[in-house]
Amino acid sequence: MAEHIGFIGLGLMGRAMASRLLAAGHPVTVLGHKDRSGIEEVAAKGAVEALDAASLTASVDIVMLCMGTSAQVEARIFGEAGVLAGAKPNQIVIDFGTSLPASTLKIGVALAEKGAIYLDAPLGRTPAHAYDGKLNIMCAGDEDAYKRVKPVLDVLGENVFHLGKLGNGHTIKLINNYFAMTTAISMAEAFALADEAKIARQSLYEVMAAGPNHSGMMQFVRNYATEGQIDLAFSAQNAAKDVGYYRQMAQDLGLNSRMSGAANATLAEIVEGGAGGLMVPQIVDWMVENLRRKSS
Repeated sequence: MAEHIGFIGLGLMGRAMASRLLAAGHPVTVLGHKDRSGIEEVAAKGAVEALDAASLTASVDIVMLCMGTSAQVEARIFGEAGVLAGAKPNQIVIDFGTSLPASTLKIGVALAEKGAIYLDAPLGRTPAHAYDGKLNIMCAGDEDAYKRVKPVLDVLGENVFHLGKLGNGHTIKLINNYFAMTTAISMAEAFALADEAKIARQSLYEVMAAGPNHSGMMQFVRNYATEGQIDLAFSAQNAAKDVGYYRQMAQDLGLNSRMSGAANATLAEIVEGGAGGLMVPQIVDWMVENLRRKSS
C-alpha cells in the first residue's frame, strides 16, 4: 500500500509536491496556513485537511514540512498540538525547507525521544519541476530511514542524494545558496558598473563567459540584463534569508564568514529599502539605481 503522507506547508512548492504525491497514488493529509489557495488546490485533487499538526502526524506514516523559515518549522514541531505531540515510534519526519542546521539537530533530538526519526532534505529547482517530479533533493540523516522513504522521494525528485548525518543537507544547501547569491550579486554589480563605463553588457558577458567565470548563475543574470528574461524565480528576500542563515551557521560553528558579508549587507539594503520582492536577476536594476549611493 502507498504510504499515507502528511504534508505541512502549502506554498507554491508545497502544493506542487503534494499534488505530485496525490498523482502518484499516495493518500495525503495536509495542513496549511492563512492562505487557503494551496489547501483548495490539493483538496480538489483528493487531499484531506487536518485540524492541527498533532492530529495530522498521528494519522499518517510520513510527515513532510515545506516551510519558509526555521522559526516556522519549530513552531509546527514544538507548538501546541504540534508534530512532536503526535509523533509515533519509527515515524519519519522530513523537512524540505532551507533551515538552520542547529535547529535541525535540536528537532532531531526531540523527535528521537519519541522514537521518531528526522531527516533534512532541502530542495533544488522550482515548483514547476515539483509538479513533474523533477526536483533535486539533498537528504541527510539516518541511512535506514532514508532507504525507507527513498521510493517516495523518487516520486518527487529526479536527483535524490543521501548526504550523510542529520544536518548535512541543510548545511550543503546553505553553502550552495551563499555561493550562488554572492555570484549573482557580483554579476549584477558588474553589469551596472559596465553601464557607467559605457560598455555594452553583452560585450562584458562574452569576455567573462569565455573564461572560468562562466556559470549557470552568471547566465541567469545575463539573460535578464540583456534580454529581460527571468529564469530564476527566487526573490531578494529569500536570498537575504538564506545568506543570513549561512552566516548564522558559520557563527554557530565558531567561525567568521568574511566573504558573505558583502552579499548579506547588500541584500539587507535591498530588503530594507522595500525591494525584497525583486527576483535575484532583477538586482541588476537595483544596482544601476544604487551603485552611486553610499550604503547606509
